Amino acid sequence: MSIRVGTNDIGKARAFYNATLPILGGSESLMPDTAPIGLYKLSNGQMFLVGPAADGEPATAANGGTILLIASDEAAVDAWYAAGMENGGIDEGKPGPRPQVQGRYGAYMRDPDGNKFGCYVGNLFG
Repeated sequence: MSIRVGTNDIGKARAFYNATLPILGGSESLMPDTAPIGLYKLSNGQMFLVGPAADGEPATAANGGTILLIASDEAAVDAWYAAGMENGGIDEGKPGPRPQVQGRYGAYMRDPDGNKFGCYVGNLFG
């Protein structure tokens, strides 16, 4: 499985993902800076892509959609959140225990284009 989100500014998106995904064991973009997309290998071997909408219209964030990422420990969640905030991220929930998932430690933010991400210690579904 691969995940792809849209962006209206590949430079801002690439800076955001180059700062946040390596904290969780992923790569920086595997594409050159001149490429119209960012391509990242996640720690589980899956791929993550970011680029403009294929139809030429502005990219928009999903309403109700959240992509959940896995961190190895609370320090990684904290570092992921801090890196995102320093690179154009938008706060959706500072790091801490989440009552909706039995107190698991996590955080939420949006990327510069409004795509929503959560990051938790361990896999919530496995």
